[in-house]
Amino acid sequence: MVEKITIYDPAKALNSIEAINVFLEDAFETGDSAYIAKALGIAAKAKGMSAVAKDTGLSREQLYTSLSDNGNPTLKTIVKIMHSLGLCLTVKHI
Repeated sequence: MVEKITIYDPAKALNSIEAINVFLEDAFETGDSAYIAKALGIAAKAKGMSAVAKDTGLSREQLYTSLSDNGNPTLKTIVKIMHSLGLCLTVKHI
């Protein structure tokens, strides 16, 4: 019997704003900017990259590039993406 290996797509698990919020909170708590960018990309994919592009005024290509493994999104881009997802950045004492 041959077992099939399937590729897990975390964006498919982010099927509500609450799930996206928890996912991104965890990512931001790591303090790892590359991981945060990757997580934002996954959340944007969950919403639909075309919808996020339209909301942010950025092209899909710009989003994919900024949120790729080698990307380095600006704070302005991060804020736009967060707003598109219905979220905002906040500050708290640690």
